[in-house]
Amino acid sequence: MSSGYSIGIDIGGTTTKIGIFSRDGRLRFKAEIPTDKTESGIRILPNAARTAMSIMSAGKISLEDVVGAGIGVPGPVRNDGTVNRCVNLGWGVIDIEGTMAKLMHMPVKAANDANLAALGEAWMGAGRDSESLVMITLGTGVGGGIIEGQKILKGCEGAAGEIGHIIVNPGESEACSCGRHGCLEQYVSAKGIVRLAKKRMQYSDSILSGEQRLSAKKIYDAARLGDSLAKDVIDEAADYLGRAIANISDILNPEAVILGGGVSRAGEDLRAGVQKSFEKYVFHACKNTKILLAYLSNDAGIYGGARLALENAKSLA
Repeated sequence: MSSGYSIGIDIGGTTTKIGIFSRDGRLRFKAEIPTDKTESGIRILPNAARTAMSIMSAGKISLEDVVGAGIGVPGPVRNDGTVNRCVNLGWGVIDIEGTMAKLMHMPVKAANDANLAALGEAWMGAGRDSESLVMITLGTGVGGGIIEGQKILKGCEGAAGEIGHIIVNPGESEACSCGRHGCLEQYVSAKGIVRLAKKRMQYSDSILSGEQRLSAKKIYDAARLGDSLAKDVIDEAADYLGRAIANISDILNPEAVILGGGVSRAGEDLRAGVQKSFEKYVFHACKNTKILLAYLSNDAGIYGGARLALENAKSLA
């Protein structure tokens, strides 16, 4: 078995990232390609496999040097390695592990992308000193991953960690993308924060009024400048997120909750507001959970994939 390289693959709706790692967690080679979603995403896996093999060739890494690959996808992955619908990729039911193992000629394990991001942060990122953690990815939507004993908590259908669809406001009139009402994602995702701002703009002035391309970043920037509407929006989003984290902590009592994804680039402004809300709502015995900002940024998924491949190799040995 080799010097122990492992491969991490993170398939997103726009790009696919591939990384080759040494056993000690160092990223040695990396590539990024567009995710080809045409024809129901039929070329996504072959393209990822082909790119991984090309990187190996360029780095003079043979199949014998690699213990396997771990791959993250934006959907729940069952214990048998299949995924039942990845809407963002155009997939129906696909045997990810079996397909990629044939294409790459090595063992492959698959997991939900947010779960892999959590595993990556637990291995080499902000949670590397934590045995148990929860990661929340704040992007276009909201995802999550739960790590216990340095292992992913997957659930019976591979859907554990769907934190974005915790109901935080059952009185919400607008529907979430999942079809229900009042999901956390509707308030703390990039789209959710913009939605909150647009609703408030109907009733008050703001430096954001008339902004053609409103974004979560612009709202955070306006809040830093003292815009009252933007500050109210950020406070509302932080309150919802802190409340959800308090509930999660009351159930799981993790050592840390890590905030990642594009919205987390707001940095300490985001973390501090969430911390304040968390402390207001959490049960006293669970108050020592640390709220941290992610360290690995957009590479967390490939780190998690590499770690998953190493764990799989150990189980197969």
